[in-house]
Amino acid sequence: QVQLVESGGGLVQAGGSLRLSCAASGRTFSSYGMGWFRQAPGKEREFVASISWGGGRRYYVDSVKGRFTISRDNAKNTVYLQMNNLKPEDTAVYYCAGGVRTAVPDAEYEYDFWGQGTQVTVSS
Repeated sequence: QVQLVESGGGLVQAGGSLRLSCAASGRTFSSYGMGWFRQAPGKEREFVASISWGGGRRYYVDSVKGRFTISRDNAKNTVYLQMNNLKPEDTAVYYCAGGVRTAVPDAEYEYDFWGQGTQVTVSS
């Protein structure tokens, strides 16, 4: 089984930055698409960003464009989410996910493996 472990969450002030990491172990494939989702209290989980391992294509939800950057290091089977200019509305549990086929990269149903999540809290 593929295991995903997120790290890098924490408490930051508005305008600050964090970099989340997602390390994959077990059965992994370079062709897997990877994505970041988040869920705030009382809200549904939403798509944040995704990246294609094979093609390098990236997608972002409109609310984070220009502030967040998703990247990858295939040699380390790790995906990153650099978050700059954080806002209180970014507060959520952030989840890393992977899928063998992500034809619709912002759709949850495309992803087969999920991490446990890491808490990001942005204070005003």
